Amino acid sequence: MKKLILFLCAAGLLSAQDAPPPSATPRSRALELAGAFANDGYKIRDGFWAGTLEPGKPQFLAVNLFSGNEYWFSAAVLTPAAKLSVALFDDSGRPVDVEVFQDGAAAAAGFVPAASGKYFVKLGLVGGEKTEFCLVYSYK
Repeated sequence: MKKLILFLCAAGLLSAQDAPPPSATPRSRALELAGAFANDGYKIRDGFWAGTLEPGKPQFLAVNLFSGNEYWFSAAVLTPAAKLSVALFDDSGRPVDVEVFQDGAAAAAGFVPAASGKYFVKLGLVGGEKTEFCLVYSYK
């Protein structure tokens, strides 16, 4: 993989900033994004979700959230051409208003629940090809 990335960069088909570092993983990229929220006092929750995403086949993850807390759900994939999206839904399946950060292969959604309970995080791949993902979340 490293040789392919170097070849694509040398051929001008991929810029150096588009290529993930050889040691990068979806988890390390998701934790890097979540680290930005840690600078604002958010604690990164232990554990993570990982799997495979395909365009048009979103993943839904159930989470229990508490009113009064603030949450950020941070996700990443390694495929530079991928466009990731993160959305939240209440226990009835209705979308909730979130603050969104989107930067191609990394995305995050911030949310302050009005009521404690079960919510669903929707992680989707808007562009690109089938790829591995990782999602972590932070709270304060």
